[in-house]
Amino acid sequence: MRRSAATEDRQDFPLSEVPPSARKSFASLCVVLLGFTFFTATMFAGGRIGVAFPLWPDLVLIILTGNLLLGAYVAILGLIGYRTGLNTALLSRFSFGRIGARLPDLVLGLTQIGWYGWGTATMAVVLLRLIGFDPEANAALTTILILFFGMAFCWTAYIGYRGLEILSRISVPLMVLLLAVSLWIAIGDAGGIAGLSAIAPTAAMGIGTAITIVFGTFVSGGTQATNWTRFARRPSHAVWGALAAFFIGNGLMIATGAIGALVYQQPDVVDILAAQGLTFLGIIMLVLNLWTTQDNTIYNFSAVGCAALETDRRRQVTLIGAVIGTILALMRIDLYLIPFLLMLGTFIPPIGGVIMADYLYKHRGKYPLLAQASIPAINIPGLAAYVLGCLTAYLTPGIPPLNGILAAIIAYILADKILARSTEAN
Repeated sequence: MRRSAATEDRQDFPLSEVPPSARKSFASLCVVLLGFTFFTATMFAGGRIGVAFPLWPDLVLIILTGNLLLGAYVAILGLIGYRTGLNTALLSRFSFGRIGARLPDLVLGLTQIGWYGWGTATMAVVLLRLIGFDPEANAALTTILILFFGMAFCWTAYIGYRGLEILSRISVPLMVLLLAVSLWIAIGDAGGIAGLSAIAPTAAMGIGTAITIVFGTFVSGGTQATNWTRFARRPSHAVWGALAAFFIGNGLMIATGAIGALVYQQPDVVDILAAQGLTFLGIIMLVLNLWTTQDNTIYNFSAVGCAALETDRRRQVTLIGAVIGTILALMRIDLYLIPFLLMLGTFIPPIGGVIMADYLYKHRGKYPLLAQASIPAINIPGLAAYVLGCLTAYLTPGIPPLNGILAAIIAYILADKILARSTEAN
């Protein structure tokens, strides 16, 4: 029996287009996306970059370039989400086929669970450090906190979009305030902009690697930004909401971590906050910062999981994902942030490239309604383009995420043309 409209709304339409009646305001969309990108891991990543480059021009250009690429990438996907009303997992059915979509579903699902595990473990470990405990020497307490936060973080995602919005409206202004205070103190301790510019880096890192890290911080979440932009009322809301979150918001987090690391020569954001005398505020920021990202992350997993399992029981899938992520947290996935970011920056962007090529080139910017669409089991151009995009990102020099996206788009168009000619010849 078909579910009622009210029940579908509570489940956030995991298997269908978002109808006009369920669309949200720009303010609602923007605050949810900003809450998602205000993430402690981004500050940690910024810290790793900050100790490796001088402020001008290297560090400034790396932060601007990486976040501009990320913002533009997400804005295009966000517009597709608005126009179709579909989340990323459902868009993948058109791009990869009904069965072929299981590949991007698996990749995106695993990365979101990985992020959930990272955030949960980081919450427990950093909280203990901020209050003066050694997480390694207090393993039992660390385990208890991981279990607690692993279940607590999924509560707002369990509620749905409305739960994400309520928490973000509270936390985003507070986090902006704390970031501003931290930046102000760091610049003052450095002796102003002139003092910042005079600080020499103490670590080494390639520019391409640094941009990949900036891009990789949120390329997985950005690829799934359609999960929220499908709720937009206007195309401009989807585009500007994506840019506000993934260019400005993510850029602010990277810059705060990088400048703090440059000033204090310490890539660990926890030690930076302690050095600035912001321990108490740091605890508040840590909880709000991670919670607003963790609930969005597990919400992403629920969208992918519902599509892969062909079920509309989003809340149950949310709980399953939280349990798996908590297990990864207990295995201390938080110890592998930089390799994880580099992996994401290599293997996730081609998925977005395939979706863009399929929607904009093959379907000329218009998908049929999902219930009426004739979707093949496997879309060969999509799968071939994804593989070639990943190989290009992994093997070529320069900026791997950008290389992977462009290669996937070009490969999709060529493969689609070759397949069409082969079909006509037969």
